[in-house]
Amino acid sequence: MWLIGTVLLIGCSPGGDSVTVYTSQDQVYAEPILRQFEQETGVRVRAVYDSEAVKTVGLINRLIAEKNHPRCDLFWNNEAFRTHQLAARGVLAADEPIKSFGARTRQWVWNTNQLGRAELPPNLASLTNAQWRGKVAIALPLFGTTATHFQVLRQRLGKARWQAWCRALLANGVMTVDGNSTVVHLVGRGEVTLGLTDSDDVRAGVRNGLPIAGQSLGTDGLVIRNTLGHIRAAPRPGLAKRLANFLQSPRVRTALVEAGAIDPGEAPATVVIAWPSLVEVNEQAVNELQSIFLD
Repeated sequence: MWLIGTVLLIGCSPGGDSVTVYTSQDQVYAEPILRQFEQETGVRVRAVYDSEAVKTVGLINRLIAEKNHPRCDLFWNNEAFRTHQLAARGVLAADEPIKSFGARTRQWVWNTNQLGRAELPPNLASLTNAQWRGKVAIALPLFGTTATHFQVLRQRLGKARWQAWCRALLANGVMTVDGNSTVVHLVGRGEVTLGLTDSDDVRAGVRNGLPIAGQSLGTDGLVIRNTLGHIRAAPRPGLAKRLANFLQSPRVRTALVEAGAIDPGEAPATVVIAWPSLVEVNEQAVNELQSIFLD
């Protein structure tokens, strides 16, 4: 808990060295860690966080806009897709591979007053069965980790089979809402029995006393890793590497686990994701999702 308790303000460390990080990691988790880096190194951290309104997309658009005159040194993302998208756009340094650390997972979340663990569906395909009609909630799969999960499923299942499954979900009365935390609260209030969400949202719901539990989706799931991208032609690449090494340290991982930001233990094995291919077909996949879930 040493990282969580420090009160040193970012940007107020003595000395002239500074490093700029753009991060989509929740500020409540990231800020104490960045403060600790300042305290130990004397390097000031200029942190730019995303806003709840625009999520990670706002930071991505800013990094793309600044591509030819970068202000950021390091991008700390709490997922992977957008980081690979930046790599494809030439925003990241070609000689610095994307690094990953810590992970959340996509999970079932269910109301424990309405459903037992043994009664969970065996797979995502089962959500189209009549027994789950009107009992399931998901975040609208156009944003965030739900969008990435659905696009990964498209890659695994193939376009035609995936589209058929998405349409069958809607036909079976799946409720689409504005975020993963909303899914958790709907399940906790008993408005639906079951949902798809992220493991950190399940933990938050349990901490808040909701009658819920979570479980990995197994081979249908998605491991959501924190990723680090070094910005091409960054003003301070050396300090960016120093901060990246710090963020990948075991004690930072421990702090993130204790805060509930990432899962304890090793991430479950899942099917390998072909990120370049996923990025390449993103626009097409988004158009398909819009036509299915919005039209």
